[in-house]
Amino acid sequence: MPSMLRFAVPMILGNLLQQCYNIADTLIVGQFLGKNALAAVGSAFTLMTFLNSILLGLCMGSGVVFSIRFGQRDEEGLRDGICASFTLIAAVTLLINGAAFICLDWLRIFLQVPQEVWGCMREYLAVIFFGIAATFLYNYFASFLRAVGNSMIPLVFLAVSTVLNIGLDLWFVLGLKRGAAGAAEATIIAQYVSGIGIAVYSLRKCSQFQGIIGKWRLRWFCIREIAGFSILTCVQQSIMNLGILMVQGLVNSFGSTVMAAFAATVKIDAFAYMPVQDFGNAFSTFIAQNYGARKEERIRAGLKGAFLASMSFCIVVSAAVWIFARPLMTIFVGAGETEVIWEGVRYLHIEGAFYCGIGCLFLLYGLYRALGQPGMSVVLTVISLGTRVLLAYLLSSIPAIGVVGIWWSVPIGWFLADAAGVIYYAVHQKDETIEQI
Repeated sequence: MPSMLRFAVPMILGNLLQQCYNIADTLIVGQFLGKNALAAVGSAFTLMTFLNSILLGLCMGSGVVFSIRFGQRDEEGLRDGICASFTLIAAVTLLINGAAFICLDWLRIFLQVPQEVWGCMREYLAVIFFGIAATFLYNYFASFLRAVGNSMIPLVFLAVSTVLNIGLDLWFVLGLKRGAAGAAEATIIAQYVSGIGIAVYSLRKCSQFQGIIGKWRLRWFCIREIAGFSILTCVQQSIMNLGILMVQGLVNSFGSTVMAAFAATVKIDAFAYMPVQDFGNAFSTFIAQNYGARKEERIRAGLKGAFLASMSFCIVVSAAVWIFARPLMTIFVGAGETEVIWEGVRYLHIEGAFYCGIGCLFLLYGLYRALGQPGMSVVLTVISLGTRVLLAYLLSSIPAIGVVGIWWSVPIGWFLADAAGVIYYAVHQKDETIEQI
């Protein structure tokens, strides 16, 4: 457990800093550009989270393969995995970037964005799409470094770029009066600093990359292996965020007040349960390395310790979000926006009370991904998000329930997926792969 926590803490801090990219945009835009601008940037954040989740899922799946090869001390296999995964994910990045620009104007209809919000949102998206390649660079090399046990360097590059992003946000929005586009420009500059910086570090300092450019080779069996892990993990991540994107469209149909409240609470959510999400990723790396090294006793100990640590953290955070819901909302919106604050507090009092559900789900994702069963993670995601989307549309259509039905659909989906994951584990204890746990 101590070694897992030492590995996880830099990952947690790093991804909390990564959230600061859009948090800074949301906070500064909400406080200085008004409710409609906050709604625009918040909806754009949900869309970008979906697009980036595709790349993140591919990088996470590649990281599992890297971890297994590292645990097996298979240097040649690790180098082949680097070549295969980089080529695959770079190609996907180009496709996503092209599709994003082509479909830009169609997004208003899909997301049901009100006309008074769309102009600002389009201005923001037209700039922020240029940062997709930077997201690929950072997450790819960060996944590699974490897979070989180095979770500190990704944190360092994120810390530098986050400070840069906040400074540029203030300068572009307040000083240069660039509006929402200025917030996007500040973000992508900071993203490229971290993406290019961590790529240069990896190429210069990691022995696995030494001379690899001159000896680049693609082995089809390696591409298939990477795809087997990465695509299912990618599907899991993208389904999860596609469900959130569909919910965003439903939220948008309730008007700019609910949009603004949702934009702020999503950022609070990200900070509240991001640590357990990253702990689940660290747990997955830990399991994958020890699975490759055939150290079953360490796996069992890690599983017990991870569950205890995750649940303890979630209980504390749930209590904090419940108590400080109103002060947290006023970070993002002015005190005069009473309707926005009230709706946001109602959301946090419902969802924030049940973070244990998402904490357990992240551990289940990490466990099945590390054991070579990413398909089960996809199943759990479909259960969680399918329930959330279905209930959100059904409950919100009842006049007596309205938008609060969207908020209640979230924890219900979490706990149904948790139950499915635990039952699957209990039923398949005799399976050779899971029996080792």
